[in-house]
Amino acid sequence: MKHLIILGDGMADHAVERLGGKTPLQYANKPYMDMLARNGRTGRLLTVPDGFPPGSEVANTSILGYDLNKVFEGRGPLEAASIGYEMRPDDFAIRCNIITLADNGTIKNHHGGHLQTEEAAELIKYLNEHLGNEIIQFISGIQYRHLLIIRGGNKHIECAPPHDHPDELWQPLLVKAENGWENKKDGERMTGQETADLINDLILKSQPLLENHPFNIERKKNGKNMANSIWPWSGGYRPAMQTLEELYPQIKCGAVITAVDLIKGIGHYAGLDAINVSGATGLYNTNYEGKAQATIKALRTNDFVFLHLEASDEAGHDGDLELKLRTIEYLDQRIVKPIYDEVSKWKDDPVCIAVMPDHPTPVEMRIHVQEPVPFAIWHPGIEPDDVQTYDEISCVSGYYGLLRQDEFIKKLMAL
Repeated sequence: MKHLIILGDGMADHAVERLGGKTPLQYANKPYMDMLARNGRTGRLLTVPDGFPPGSEVANTSILGYDLNKVFEGRGPLEAASIGYEMRPDDFAIRCNIITLADNGTIKNHHGGHLQTEEAAELIKYLNEHLGNEIIQFISGIQYRHLLIIRGGNKHIECAPPHDHPDELWQPLLVKAENGWENKKDGERMTGQETADLINDLILKSQPLLENHPFNIERKKNGKNMANSIWPWSGGYRPAMQTLEELYPQIKCGAVITAVDLIKGIGHYAGLDAINVSGATGLYNTNYEGKAQATIKALRTNDFVFLHLEASDEAGHDGDLELKLRTIEYLDQRIVKPIYDEVSKWKDDPVCIAVMPDHPTPVEMRIHVQEPVPFAIWHPGIEPDDVQTYDEISCVSGYYGLLRQDEFIKKLMAL
């Protein structure tokens, strides 16, 4: 049996008063996800272990069955892998957002006004020309998500993910050395404090450079959000991960489909082939139909496919309830429906489908939270449980109960 995980990033949520006390998953019109729950088995999964931040880098790695205590190195190294940057032994790679700071000294958004990749590439090139040197290198990624390489940097620092601090003052959130690492080196690397000071200096120097760039001058003139600061966070060294084939003999070949560098990076180290889809944006306007058809095609030749859609997470971070509902319904009608309608006919090559988020991104909080997420698993001939709809509340009563980390994929691979 082949296996497919359809992951709606940040799709889980809390009860919303404007929806009559329902969650977006309860309120949205999603007949195909409900059908998978009704005809399959459900449960909940705690994707984020204690002691780890509730981010996509943690949750998605955990869903695939990896022990975070052994492999977690932050987002930076994963995104380096996804864009083809081979880390050197002394490299420290850290995710580098381009964000919007408000005039009142707060973080207005974590995405620089939803930068387009071509726009951001111009800004990253500009920053590298002015701030890069033999130690520091800025590398362009996708949209607002980029990479900062510090040769000899120390990973023992504390960074604040910008999406977790909307409308908060940015200066108190600057990088700090971890307790005990202020004056301590990691081998031949810098001390934690030297690394923190270097990154904070780059943040401060980036602000006048970006604000006076013609791109932002034009944005300000038109009343748009300026992309006026970098914000590095979640860094580490090159991770040591086994491939999924080494972990699960059922997977002889696999693929990952996503518009997000982070997920491509996880897939790279997991031994999955990255399939790029034209028009995939990571937002509500992504090429849903293209992703669905790419998934169907990939399932014909692969044992395992990980299909990731970012749109619900971005809507949650923006606090846009209407858009989050729409992204859930788009996923149901434009992803789950065409995939199910096709692969459910495959009698000689049956496919097991799992639908789930990686973590909740409650629309009224606008941040990730460490809470269980609902999942539904369907395959031909499965004996259903009693759950009738797919949502955070119904799945509490599901067959699988509450699973933790690698328990989910182990049960999925056993089918």
